[in-house]
Amino acid sequence: MLEFMRALWALDHAFQSASKRMERRFGVTAPQRIVVRIVGRFPGISAGEVAEILHLHPSTLTGVLKRLQARGVVLRTTDPADGRRALLSLTARGRKIDALRSGTVEATVQRVLSGRGAGDGAVDARARRPSRGGARPSGRVAAGDLGW
Repeated sequence: MLEFMRALWALDHAFQSASKRMERRFGVTAPQRIVVRIVGRFPGISAGEVAEILHLHPSTLTGVLKRLQARGVVLRTTDPADGRRALLSLTARGRKIDALRSGTVEATVQRVLSGRGAGDGAVDARARRPSRGGARPSGRVAAGDLGW
């Protein structure tokens, strides 16, 4: 269990660090990037559907969407079939952010899960450090297909 918690901590730390770097470099945080990727994959998706995919309450997503809209990344249009519903699509700027493949949070997560580190050798070394009993973690979490 301790090894799993170390790996989880390393992943969380890498995620937070990548989010800060992405915001400085690309103008979006990791959670915003994930929303951009979903909207890019499913143009015309509703905010409620994005919230469902992310297992979030729709009110939690509202702030993220407002910031993305204010930054010119996401476009909200009214659903012609149901005026109460907003449909989301990416702007040209949003499509550029969606197309990024390096320096992204998902690239960082893949590196951490595959055992290649997060670009922060200290974090990766701490995650692999032997426990007090001297036993090394028995294995790595498989990166699997993150679908990105």
